[in-house]
Amino acid sequence: MEKETIHIKNMVCPRCIASVKDILHELNFSFARVELGEALLHETLSSEQRAALKDKLIRNGFELLEDKKDKIVEAIKTHIIQLIKNPLSDHSTKLSSYLSKELGYDYSHISSIFTASQGITIEKYVILQKIEYVKELLSYNELTLSEIADKMNYSSLAALSAQFKSVTGTTPSQYKSLSNPGRKSLDDLIS
Repeated sequence: MEKETIHIKNMVCPRCIASVKDILHELNFSFARVELGEALLHETLSSEQRAALKDKLIRNGFELLEDKKDKIVEAIKTHIIQLIKNPLSDHSTKLSSYLSKELGYDYSHISSIFTASQGITIEKYVILQKIEYVKELLSYNELTLSEIADKMNYSSLAALSAQFKSVTGTTPSQYKSLSNPGRKSLDDLIS
């Protein structure tokens, strides 16, 4: 039997991986691995199996990607989220170089596909993701603002505060003091 890699939209965390594994088990699909954004199945799906999988994925907030450009966009998002949560130890590596290497395409190509699909640049998407992660870290109340700025590779606390305010309209300190601060799901940032 021939293996098939399927690409899945909206997989942003370990719980998403577990949910997709559950869906595949429910449908009795044998798989080798499930990672953010994709699953390697032990066999090629029939059209009926693909339709059943699409339906289950949609009901659980995911989407089966079949268009090559959609797959590239989702791969970009997955790599950016992973990079923000687990930064490279080599801070000199540029995002454009990293994405080009990981995806195997010229950066101008993936950048134009992303912008056409999402309506914002990759750089703006990175900023939105970073600010959502800063909000998450603030909600845990475990790190100081300076520690968060350092963890997120900002040059200073002032740089973090300025970017946070430009995106949210409030400073990190003001945000932290809100009784019900608005956080967005990672897959709703540009919807």
